[in-house]
Amino acid sequence: MADKTDEGGSDPMDEHDVATQTPVTTGEAPEGGLRERVLQALTQVYDPELGINIVDLGLVYSVDVHDDGGVDITYSLTTMGCPIGPLIEDQIRAFLAPIEGIDDVRPELVFRPPWSPELMSDEAKASLGIF
Repeated sequence: MADKTDEGGSDPMDEHDVATQTPVTTGEAPEGGLRERVLQALTQVYDPELGINIVDLGLVYSVDVHDDGGVDITYSLTTMGCPIGPLIEDQIRAFLAPIEGIDDVRPELVFRPPWSPELMSDEAKASLGIF
């Protein structure tokens, strides 16, 4: 895996990046495109404890769809100690597997920037009573 530090040796996810992190939303891709289908599939992946999908929870940080059929997904969990990481990754693979044009799904669990409730969609916040 590539080194994720710049020449100065500092982590590129500095405090500024943490404060400005914007999660992926389903409205970011043209309707009917491969990326849109990937994002729609990811809305079927639910956090079993909260009952909210990982896109609305703001856990999906990036989705990169490549011409060769590869999909790189960077996601996080609500806490570092959360034990559902393998379950979420299995669900990501399972829900993306039937999508035509996708040959390789590469989910990557990251903890920088750390997840925070501000990353949730308004619907997710409302369902959890966060206003």
